[in-house]
Amino acid sequence: MNGIVMNGIVRWGRRTAALVLVAAVASVAALSASATVSGGAKVKTRTTSLGRIVVNAGGRSLYLFEKDKHGKSACYAQCAKYWPPLLTRGKPVAGAGVKAKLLGVTKRKNGTHQVTYAGHPLYRYSLDTKAGQTTGEGSTQFGAGWDVVAPSGKKIESD
Repeated sequence: MNGIVMNGIVRWGRRTAALVLVAAVASVAALSASATVSGGAKVKTRTTSLGRIVVNAGGRSLYLFEKDKHGKSACYAQCAKYWPPLLTRGKPVAGAGVKAKLLGVTKRKNGTHQVTYAGHPLYRYSLDTKAGQTTGEGSTQFGAGWDVVAPSGKKIESD
C-alpha cells in the first residue's frame, strides 16, 4: 500500500485513499464521543465518619475553603497543588443525593471552570488517597478553614 511519488507528490491508489479516509472519520468520531462523555463533572454523596457528604465521581471527599468569597476561588498556585479544584468541561452532573439546583460553575483566573455547590467552589484534598477519606477536614492550611460539604450545601465541622 505504498504511494507512488510523482513530481514530489505522493499519489495513493483508490483503495488506500479510502482506507485513510475511513480511519480519519473513525478518529474524529471517537474524539467527539470522548468529549461528550467527559463533559460535566459528576458530583454525588457518600456516607463517611462525618456523616453524608458531597464527593466526586470517584467517591473522593469534596471541601469548601472558607477564604473563598462571592463564589470565587482564593486557592491558586501552591494551594491548588494541595487542594486541587474540581474542574468541569461542561455543566456539572448531579448524582445520587445531590441537589442539582445547588450545582454551579465559577471561572478561575486561568480560564478553567470549577464546580460550585451552594455557591462554594469545590476542592479535593491531595492527601485523601482513598474514596471516603476526610483527612483534610478542619485544616487551616493557606489561611482559612477547610470543611467537607453536606448535601444541604452547608459545611460540616468536625470540632
